[in-house]
Amino acid sequence: MSLSQKTGFALHRPGAGSPTAVPSAAAPVGDQTPAGAAPMLDPEVRVNLADDEAATRVRAVLGSVDADLVGLAGVKRRLQEIAALLMVDRARARFGLSASRPSLHMSFTGGPGTGKTTVALRMAEILHALGYLRVPRVHAVTRDDLVGQFIGHTAPKTKEAMAKAAGGVLFIDEAYYLYRPENERDYGPEAIEILLQEMESERGSVVVIFAGYPDRMETFFSSNPGLSSRVAHHIGFDDYTQDELVAIAGRMLTRDDYRLSPGAVQAFDEYLARRLRQPRFANARSVRNALERARLRQANRLVSSNRPVGRDDLMLLTEEDIRGSRVFATLEPDSQTNIS
Repeated sequence: MSLSQKTGFALHRPGAGSPTAVPSAAAPVGDQTPAGAAPMLDPEVRVNLADDEAATRVRAVLGSVDADLVGLAGVKRRLQEIAALLMVDRARARFGLSASRPSLHMSFTGGPGTGKTTVALRMAEILHALGYLRVPRVHAVTRDDLVGQFIGHTAPKTKEAMAKAAGGVLFIDEAYYLYRPENERDYGPEAIEILLQEMESERGSVVVIFAGYPDRMETFFSSNPGLSSRVAHHIGFDDYTQDELVAIAGRMLTRDDYRLSPGAVQAFDEYLARRLRQPRFANARSVRNALERARLRQANRLVSSNRPVGRDDLMLLTEEDIRGSRVFATLEPDSQTNIS
């Protein structure tokens, strides 16, 4: 077996003209080379990070993020930066350079429906491809999964959640509910302390992602300086613009084999303009709900018509299906002042 086969690198020495060296997906990650691992590379060898087998898989994941998620330019850039850092660390380890495992715990802050859970899944795939996670899996929990109601219940619940996430990602949604300063007898702080201990002692086997709304997450992290210092990556998810929401709707419709009539396109754009000014708007989640209700109205319209329908009828959402929303029954804010 050649040295390149043992190391997973196509070896290249200056002037040799052979392929540039690349690390394999199994290249060791951590503080030291495990027993039986491939030998260190010669200092004269050069590597091409982009040709790493793991890098190919990471590019595929990043490509799926671009394809599946509209907008979120800042989030996508951070994903690329984190992936690039870890790829460089892999190469450093193969040269025997200092490559201690970086902290990968994260915070995702943003409004509802901005893609936080989806990005957590993609992050798990990236970390798995690069050898930082054993499985590309996300174990999602909320306060109820971590905090007990009685003395002695919180520690077992929190440790059980960490155990279930072992080898993957523990995703704590609405993490700010762990901190309730108005209740002095609340057991949330106990869960936070256990998470702090586990995040440090198990950082080689699990990545913790805290998620929630920006203002509440700021208060949450301020409650415990030790918590904030253990989160290396704070990533913000912006609300979608109206144009981005239209694009998201288009992808959802294409995926489910629906399309909008010309009148429905205009009506849906107007729907979004009105809905964005109303409370409890949840970005992509609200778009999905709006389209599902339009499908209900379409189905009722087709069944009530008592006539044969064809393929196009089953695919088409009309202006009537969109304007049947209660959003159009609500007067615009500016017009409400003119009511006599």
